[in-house]
This record gives sequence, C-alpha cells and structure tokens, in this order.
Amino acid sequence: MAEKMALAKAINESLRRALDTDPKVLVMGEDVGKLGGVFRVTDGLQKDFGEDRVIDTPLAESGIVGTAIGLALRGYRPVVEIQFDGFVFPAYDQIVTQLAKMHARSLGKVKMPVVVRIPYGGGIGAVEHHSESPEALFAHVAGLKVVSPSNASDAYWMMQQAIQSDDPVIFFEPKRRYWDKGEVNTEAIPGPLHKARTVREGTDLTLVAYGPMVKLCQEVANAAAEEGKNLEVLDLRSVSPLDFDAIQASVEKTRRLVVVHEAPVFFGSGAEIAARITERCFYHLEAPVLRVGGYHAPYPPARLEEEYLPSLDRVLDAVDRSLAY
Repeated sequence: MAEKMALAKAINESLRRALDTDPKVLVMGEDVGKLGGVFRVTDGLQKDFGEDRVIDTPLAESGIVGTAIGLALRGYRPVVEIQFDGFVFPAYDQIVTQLAKMHARSLGKVKMPVVVRIPYGGGIGAVEHHSESPEALFAHVAGLKVVSPSNASDAYWMMQQAIQSDDPVIFFEPKRRYWDKGEVNTEAIPGPLHKARTVREGTDLTLVAYGPMVKLCQEVANAAAEEGKNLEVLDLRSVSPLDFDAIQASVEKTRRLVVVHEAPVFFGSGAEIAARITERCFYHLEAPVLRVGGYHAPYPPARLEEEYLPSLDRVLDAVDRSLAY
C-alpha cells in the first residue's frame, strides 16, 4: 500500500487527489500551471485538470490571496502558492486583515477554507528574499492555522487535512527537504493535523523541532548516542495551534528541552514554547529551556548561510550546555 516518494511528489499527489475528489478545489499561483511551479510541485496538474482548476496567476501576491478569499466566499476551496517565502509580504495585509478575520467578523457564518502554500527556509543557496522563515509572524495572528511537514507522509496527509479545513491554513513547505524521500501510504488513516509526533524515544533530553529542522535533530540524536546520550526527538508538525501537551509529557520524562528552528531565535516560536513549558514544567526541569535558531539579522548571502542556519555542532553544543546543569 505504501509508496516511496519525495516530499515534493507527495504534495503533488495530495493536490491531485483533492482536485480529483472535490470539484470545488482550485490550485492558483505564479507558474503553477504550464511550468508546474519553480520546484515542480504542481507538475502535470494543469494538463490533467485544465486551466480553470489549476490557474496561472499574474505576479501579484495580494491579488492571488484576495481572489482566493472571494472564491472561498462563493464556496470554493482554493489552494494558493506563494512562490517563495519572502514574496508573501505583499499579501500579508490580505492574509492578516481579511483571511484570518472573516470567520470572527461574521460571527461564524462565513468559512474561509483557503490553503496558502509557502516554500520556506534556507539551505538551497538561494538569493535574497528566497530563504526566509516567517512562520512566527503568522502564528501570532488569531484565526490562522500554521503547519509544516517534515517528511513525505506528513506532507501528503497534512495537505489533505488542510484543504478539508474550513479555517485558513498557512502551509509552510521546507524547500530543502523537497527531494527527501519517504514511505507514503495513501490509504492510511492520518492522525490529527495539529498533533505532535515522537520521532525518537529518549530519556536524557527532548529536542523539539518542525519542518526542515526535524531531520537535523535526528542527526543530532544519532551523534549524541555515540557519546552515550539518549535524546528524544519531537516533531511538532503544527506551529499554531501548538501541541503543548505532547511537549510537556516529553519534558516531564526527560527534564530538559532544546527547541530548534531556522527562524531567528529573537521573538521566534521557540520563545513561546520555552515560556509555556517553563510555566507548565517548572518543578520538572533540571535546566533552563534552550533555543537554537537563526540570528537576529537579515538572511545572509548564500555563501554564508551555513554560518547562519542551525548546524549539528550548534545543536550539540546546546545539548551539552543543558546536560551540564
């Protein structure tokens, strides 16, 4: 039943299934049709479903999201692509002041089943505005769900669940993991969209991550095991809402927590996790919650990005500092 496929292919197959199952599902964005997207995530969809279902839009992110809002008001389920993370900001007004607010503004009468797909993060040697991690900006906005898969199976099923949601979902796709392959069972019964997943059981310390950093945390746990350290790895999968219960249960067991994300540490999602877990687990923690992430600086040129992004050594250093308390 399972098939091995790249994360990008899993999203393609998930979109294909949604388009085939529900005639109200539309795919929109810059170059998503004939080109199949710059990462070929939507490759072949326009050929199979037509230009009325898979729509090449003008280069106008505000217009793309604004049109999706109008379509949602008419009963459609648009899936819109923002070509790169740094291009989302012209649409930020539409997302924050319209898409996120319509349900509350209408006292629940209006649904906004819109998925905004955003390839995000670094690690591919891209130019300026192509390697941002703005997830915390959207997680701060009430009315938006914010998720990020770390593997092909989650990419497939989380996209299905996002499209079926009556609330708007910001779907962050870790572009450096697009070509990572994994098993996908398209007949499985998926777990809840916003439930964290334990990737690796451990007893000494919990590593929490999502999206592109989950694989790094697995590598850290493997390296630490060679030194006799037993680390637990938790894949959050969802940034808003956050599965604090899963983090708390893990920390009550391991008594230490390191949060890893590509976005800047300053005011990042790790800050909220650290604050909430400190409140919940104060008498269990044997060390302060530590965070590893990007620096509070503009994303650097490609040749310097490896110095900016969290690395195996930087995360291992945080692990060592936590265990030293």
